[in-house]
Amino acid sequence: MEERELVVDLIIIIMAAAGGGLAASALRLPTVLGYLVAGVIVGNYIPGLEIDVARLQDIAELGVALLLFTLGVKFSVRKLADVSRIAVFGGGLQILMTTGLGLLVGLALGLDVKAALVLGYAVAISSTMVVLKLLEDRGEMDAVHARVALGILLVQDLAVVLMVILIGATASETGLSLAREIGFALGKAVLLLAGTYLLSIWVVPWFLARLARTGSRELFLLGVLSIALGLAGGSFALGLSIAFGAFLAGLVVSESEYSYQTLAEVVPLRDVFATVFFVAMGMLIDPKVLIEQPGWVAAITATVVIGKLLLVWLLVAAFGYRTRTALYVGLALAQMGEFSFVLSQTALDEGVFSPAVHSAVLMSALLSILLTPMLGMVPKIVPRLSRFAFLDAILGEPEPAVEGPRGELRRHAVVCGYGPVGRELVQALKQRDFPFIVVELDPYRTDELKEANVPWIYGDATNAAVLEACRVLDARIVAVTLSEPAAAEAIVRRAKEMNPRVDVVVRGEGSQERITLMEAGAEEVVHPELEAGLEFVRHTLHRFGVDSTQIRALLSRRRRDIYGP
Repeated sequence: MEERELVVDLIIIIMAAAGGGLAASALRLPTVLGYLVAGVIVGNYIPGLEIDVARLQDIAELGVALLLFTLGVKFSVRKLADVSRIAVFGGGLQILMTTGLGLLVGLALGLDVKAALVLGYAVAISSTMVVLKLLEDRGEMDAVHARVALGILLVQDLAVVLMVILIGATASETGLSLAREIGFALGKAVLLLAGTYLLSIWVVPWFLARLARTGSRELFLLGVLSIALGLAGGSFALGLSIAFGAFLAGLVVSESEYSYQTLAEVVPLRDVFATVFFVAMGMLIDPKVLIEQPGWVAAITATVVIGKLLLVWLLVAAFGYRTRTALYVGLALAQMGEFSFVLSQTALDEGVFSPAVHSAVLMSALLSILLTPMLGMVPKIVPRLSRFAFLDAILGEPEPAVEGPRGELRRHAVVCGYGPVGRELVQALKQRDFPFIVVELDPYRTDELKEANVPWIYGDATNAAVLEACRVLDARIVAVTLSEPAAAEAIVRRAKEMNPRVDVVVRGEGSQERITLMEAGAEEVVHPELEAGLEFVRHTLHRFGVDSTQIRALLSRRRRDIYGP
């Protein structure tokens, strides 16, 4: 019976999320806002509807784990090293400074020192899920401010473990217990890091290679999820956060040649569970607190949105980043996060927070998250205001762009498939030193590409994440050499959606298939069997003494009959 109720709850949540997302999209707002508001409505304004939010939160934890896993895959160790200084030292200072600000505000609101300190913890944490979702939607993942913000967010997520320990120790008032718990937590973190390192050297590369060679996408997805959730579960078993283990798993996979296909397979599943998370988070909010405690909600929200924004802005600027970049990072982090909910619930369970304070913190978190997309529009608006000299003087020049993992690719060719046709094209491009990259899903062919020192990506070219990794936005031409009509059409449509200006040449057979591919956006459709037949015609007629000009005219007419003018 309980399982059936859970299924019904999930159906209701997914339908509510779809409705909220559609409404937000119609209003040109980020879909995250729609999910949160849908949760508020389902949790408070539908008579007779009773949903077990606690069980939904357990399921939604998968969304958190998968989100941090994909973040690790995208971020990679190299990218993390680029912002390690600001992430570790700046993130640590940000947590201390913002916690202090929250502590002062809590004392001013009449809280005791313990409750005010926990309020500071909740204020210090930003939302990795919201920030990552918005950065992805705006295509800013490779921007400097995005990397800095994500580096700080990772430090915040790791600090949550220590904060939960501190809340429990504060409630028990045993200093010796606190020191022991912190020591245990650090030891467990070192143990998990060592285990992850060994897995990354000896197990994961071999495991992913074997999965790829099976040719089964289902097995590949299950294997990748085993890595992600296995390390997340291991982290949880050690008393650390699920997010920490999942992120480490992502970092391990990011250094392998299968990272792009991993993203392609996991991202849709991640988005479904993340949607459940956002709706469940909205259901925790009781809007009546706005009427009952407006002063508390206003004070906490202002502390997060204004105070935290200014602190992060100044802190990032102090680390040598340009003023404009520091502002963008401050805007990105000016909200409370999903782990703020966890900290507040822990404080309520330990008797540090009263139910009234807990409700005020949750409502403030929701309001700050609702404001984040609006604040996040600033990086798009600022360049349009460059005509105002005083703004340029205040904000300074934008940070130099940081190249992605394949940032050297510009005006290049994307060759989809390394079969006989793809090999010929690659050989011609290589001889003339034209930039190109090959997408191939067959692991045996990728071995050939590796041996031939040809730039390649392992993945399914029908997936947007894989085409994005090939930098289709910057490509001159996409050559689809695959023989499967459905896959070829999907690649043409996806490439044209991502970059309407890119030239697409595709392999196709028959007049109907040609029409379909041309309607999908292909500039040219090549019929391999026809071209082979015409070559036989040319050679045979030449042997019978037909003039070369007549042969060319004949072949041109035949091509026109098949391909059209």
